[in-house]
Amino acid sequence: MGKIVITENVSLDGIAGGERLLAWVGQIRGEAARVLLDEALGAEALLLGRRSYEFFAARWPSRSGEHADRLNSMPKYVVSSSLDNPDWNASVLTGDVVSEASKLKRELAGDIVVYGSIQLARTLIQHDLADELRLMIYPVVIGEGEGLFCGTSDTRPMRLISARGTGDGLAFLTYQPVRGA
Repeated sequence: MGKIVITENVSLDGIAGGERLLAWVGQIRGEAARVLLDEALGAEALLLGRRSYEFFAARWPSRSGEHADRLNSMPKYVVSSSLDNPDWNASVLTGDVVSEASKLKRELAGDIVVYGSIQLARTLIQHDLADELRLMIYPVVIGEGEGLFCGTSDTRPMRLISARGTGDGLAFLTYQPVRGA
């Protein structure tokens, strides 16, 4: 059985999307880059929304190195009703998101990693399909943008399973949902 892992870059004030955060994300180096490489090496597949897929597919195929090689070769599943004939080793999931994600969890054995894809991440959390949240917290207050948990209708207790910082001020927090709480 697969495990859905949502990995998000988040500002101190909880913003997970927008150009202002992307400027900080582009500065990933050192230990932070190693964390992301280790995650990619340990993943079975990526699960992405259409916009995140298009963002990554426009950037990664031309890159080289261990991280790029892994992302480029890994199977990708894209939730979309409008994407036709994707490249970059991707398949489109056009059915109900909850059903399709549940099916992937049954069919795949390893980590199914969700990068970006805030709307998809919210849906997976809302329907209790996310098995782990990995948050890379950037030392910046953005002030405006899209929050990862905005619009969540229920309280979702989480258990902190690891926390560590880097010399450049990033914090990596990993949470698991507390089920049955």
